[in-house]
Amino acid sequence: MILMNIVKTLRISYAQAIRGYCDGYTPKALRSLKGKSSRACVQYYVDACRVRAVAGRGGDGCISFLSAWCKEHAGPDGGDGGHGGHVVFQSTHTVKSLNHCKAVVQAKHGGRGDNKDRTGKNANHAIVPVPLGTVIRDAEGRVVGELASEGAMFVAARGGSGGRGNKFFLTDTQQAPEVAEFGAEGETLVYTLEVRSMAHVGLVGFPNAGKSTLLRALTRARPTVAPYPFTTLRPHIGMVLYDDHEQVALADLPGLIPGSHRNRGLGIQFLQHAERCRGLIYLLDGTEDALQQYTTLKHELSQYSNSLSHRPSVVIINKIDLPEGRRCYEKLKTKMEVLGISAKIGLHLNELLRVVREMYDGGSDGK
Repeated sequence: MILMNIVKTLRISYAQAIRGYCDGYTPKALRSLKGKSSRACVQYYVDACRVRAVAGRGGDGCISFLSAWCKEHAGPDGGDGGHGGHVVFQSTHTVKSLNHCKAVVQAKHGGRGDNKDRTGKNANHAIVPVPLGTVIRDAEGRVVGELASEGAMFVAARGGSGGRGNKFFLTDTQQAPEVAEFGAEGETLVYTLEVRSMAHVGLVGFPNAGKSTLLRALTRARPTVAPYPFTTLRPHIGMVLYDDHEQVALADLPGLIPGSHRNRGLGIQFLQHAERCRGLIYLLDGTEDALQQYTTLKHELSQYSNSLSHRPSVVIINKIDLPEGRRCYEKLKTKMEVLGISAKIGLHLNELLRVVREMYDGGSDGK
């Protein structure tokens, strides 16, 4: 009851109330009771996509003449066409990825005008939900919109106006106009959508460092694990649950290689994934030269964006269950602050989850 009163009075989250009320309380990660999905289809995280927005065409105007029982030639009565639908991007907290966005978004066309001065139906707008913080770029790469608040909208393509019927062209000198307008064509524009924040913590490392294995061990995500490089070509997101009801998003990023900042391989695309993470975990392969790996990763990230080198980070030595991995860890921990784990057998993962939570609380203040 005391906690609930604190939450209601101060209007803070339940997690914040627990941390403030229990002095020295350390949140612990929870093991999920649900098993991993057995579906053959694995859902990838899409943080950037290219969308062609095609607005609807306006309806044509109608050519019609009214013939009433009391007046055979009652004049023109053709109605206007309806307006075509817009293509609109709307931000919402209910979606976290862009994997639902289609390559082409087509809005419906407006209805045709009818006789008896009846206007055609206006088409419904095609509203595409996107995550909060989505950045919209045009075909030239210029930022034309940013949807940072809940419910914010960006009109990507405007629908065409409906054509006017022949009644509009009635004049004193033209009593029987036999002309009407076609509906205007809608806009067709190309945009690139980018999610500014992809995950709270991202796993950065060389190919085959064990990033996918670690994500499978910590979360319910199912990235592909294989003994060859570049098994991960798209990011995978897993959620780590804590006993104070906080959820931390952990991202398995594709492996980096020397020269990635010069776009060797798919370097720039891979580095963009790391830029959208609030914190970074440098996962090093303990069976190789771990110090050289760390130096190369720091160099590639700093060359791409200097801000990446200043983000909250932690250095992890993987595969310490092997003799060479253990020797590498013992040697490197005398030179720098590192944490040794084994993603394969689950060694020291609880300590890693504690560090992840500290990064999350320090970078976002618990929000």
